[in-house]
Amino acid sequence: MAPIRAAALAGHFGRDVERSVEKIVGIIEQGHQRGIDLLVLPDACLGGYLGDLARPDLEELPPALDEDGPELAVIAAAAGAMTVCVGYTERAALVHYNAAVCLTGDGVLGRHRKVHQPAGESLAYAAGDRFSAFDTPVGRMGMLIDYDKTFPEAARTLALDGARIIAALSAWPASVTDRASKLANDRQSRLFDLYDAARAAENQVVLLSSNHTGVTGSLRFLGQAKIVGPGGEVLCRTRDKGGLACCDIDVDAEVDRARRVLRHLDERRPDTYHSQASKETTCVSPS
Repeated sequence: MAPIRAAALAGHFGRDVERSVEKIVGIIEQGHQRGIDLLVLPDACLGGYLGDLARPDLEELPPALDEDGPELAVIAAAAGAMTVCVGYTERAALVHYNAAVCLTGDGVLGRHRKVHQPAGESLAYAAGDRFSAFDTPVGRMGMLIDYDKTFPEAARTLALDGARIIAALSAWPASVTDRASKLANDRQSRLFDLYDAARAAENQVVLLSSNHTGVTGSLRFLGQAKIVGPGGEVLCRTRDKGGLACCDIDVDAEVDRARRVLRHLDERRPDTYHSQASKETTCVSPS
């Protein structure tokens, strides 16, 4: 693969789906002017995210969209040759999912439903049940949705499935229990950056991290979009305001360089990854 121009967005998106579509199309058009090949938008950028994690208002949830609805068709048409990852609430039968889709003008390339659910999110969304990579014009990649990246197994599963790029779409807020006076000092701010670097470095992949900004309900979002190289180095980033983290990267060259001597995926020892508790059985004699 040739070098690509990759970008991850930090931005604010509300509940108005039509306005969100217009905003996304405008961002994509600007991306075409800048020669962007891969654009990762935040989780829930089509219709917004919950306003409260502990006690979500079930009467005021984000609007749910069909996986083949007209909104995604408009975005795909605008994307053209660009590979775009976008998050939304997916309506499926009688349940809703916090979902993401990767697409180009040729159609959908990959889908993901958020697996790991924090706090009260399970009251609003059903959980996904898998992580899988897929092929795109910019290389093989996979997607995570915010809390998914807290769990090393999620990104590792994508890397083992051949993903060299991971798109981590987030609606990640500052701490709701221990708020800091400055976002940069917030506990969740530090964790957000830590997980991005760790997931990239431990799997020796390129990670694009997007996020919301601004305030929705009781949640104040962190921003901090970034692109992380396979050694865990931050190549470009935004802060807590809206913006686009954009840089040119030869994904295959960088991943191959990182894996030249130490190849984490090949050097795993899965035969040893068992807790002592899982090896033991308890026998109870009848009285």
